[in-house]
Amino acid sequence: MKEKKQNILIVGAGLCGSLLALRLGQRGYNVTVYEKRPDLRKVDISAGRSINLAFSNRGIKAMKLVGLDEQVKALCIPMNGRMIHDGKGNTFLSNYSGREHEYINSISRGGLNALLLDEAEKHDNVTIHFNKKCKSINFEKTTALFKDYTTKTEFIEDADVIIGTDGAGSSLRKSYYLGKKFLFSFSQDYLTHGYKELSILPKGKDDFRIFKNALHIWPRGSFMLIALPNLDGSFTVTLFLSYNEGEYNFNNLNTDKKVLEFFKKEFPDTLAQMPNLLEDFNNNPTSALGTVKCSPWHYKGNTLLMGDAAHAIVPFYGQGMNASFEDVVEFDKVLDANLGNWEAIFKAYEKSRKKDTDAIADLAIDNFYEMRDHVANPIFQEKRKLEMALEKQFPNEYASKYSLVTFNEDLDYREAMLKGRAQDKAILNMLSDSDIDLNADLKLTLEKVQKETQEILEEDKIAGL
Repeated sequence: MKEKKQNILIVGAGLCGSLLALRLGQRGYNVTVYEKRPDLRKVDISAGRSINLAFSNRGIKAMKLVGLDEQVKALCIPMNGRMIHDGKGNTFLSNYSGREHEYINSISRGGLNALLLDEAEKHDNVTIHFNKKCKSINFEKTTALFKDYTTKTEFIEDADVIIGTDGAGSSLRKSYYLGKKFLFSFSQDYLTHGYKELSILPKGKDDFRIFKNALHIWPRGSFMLIALPNLDGSFTVTLFLSYNEGEYNFNNLNTDKKVLEFFKKEFPDTLAQMPNLLEDFNNNPTSALGTVKCSPWHYKGNTLLMGDAAHAIVPFYGQGMNASFEDVVEFDKVLDANLGNWEAIFKAYEKSRKKDTDAIADLAIDNFYEMRDHVANPIFQEKRKLEMALEKQFPNEYASKYSLVTFNEDLDYREAMLKGRAQDKAILNMLSDSDIDLNADLKLTLEKVQKETQEILEEDKIAGL
């Protein structure tokens, strides 16, 4: 299977698709990409869709693979921790790690996507088309039916391989499901909460109204507000709220008066920074939060799902983009194994990858409850302080669950989840039972945590977890 003679069709030119096109182009494949939206480098298509994302080590590893890590740095704003805002306007910073070199970044979705598209198009063997919607895919014949939004005509494209990187609403996945040609498992689970994007505008040019280098959270038990900084001094603010439960929900926030009443009661400090609140609230859509899992991701050696098309997750671990980028890194490793045919490649890729994408999907749900509620809980705050102290004093011997997932890019998501959950359980149990505390000898505390964690891991293994 000579790489340069293979024609690969990629459906979707978002973050995963554009990175995949660039990497396969670098490897010498003939790559054609079709995207249903306009070219984001020419048209602003960001309204109501997250314009910035959390970018961390797994994503950086992918940028290193394609040689873009230095260029991407210019798009990043470091966020050293969570800035927690209580109901009275008080704030405290909870660092992500006790190691100073570990932090996450706020990055522009559009800026990063544009950079990847520009780099991919530098390769003569990569072609990208916009305004062309994939209507269906014949995974047995390896053909795809497209509609050209400009000419209103339909056409069929043929290829050696079709890879669907077309997001949570994937046309390729829909074709698998509707085709009924093989046993295809699919689940789509929604939270009872939705989200709406708002904004804090800059004071002046590049002048931030609130602390720049943090991910801001207003945890309120059953709902929350978060804010990420942008390079122009603004913040992208996201409200996560139930559709129909509680005193305030998206269904009953239906007048300007109720929206202002809600913010005045729950987020008074943000209301003072958001004169544009009502305009954003009324103009931006309320969107659903869901998890997609499916199997298999491939059909023979013809087609493959990747990124959100294979495993869409909720945004609460800041790993959606990072996981999709890691897909490309892992796929690249399988290509290096020279397995000889696409079916063997796709099988090996899914076998090595699916357990990890299932794990990060579950962790993202866990973190939803942690961010909206637990970060304000005294015992959770005590646990975080202890973990920061352990990471600072024993940087090579201890890493929290968050650090294992976010900063240990060579550790599989599944391994990070199993170890991280066991550590959390160990520390919370011992804090509750007063077996450890912040004033005790840290070396002794570390030994206790490690021993208890190992016992929990062994119990879980015996229980088949």
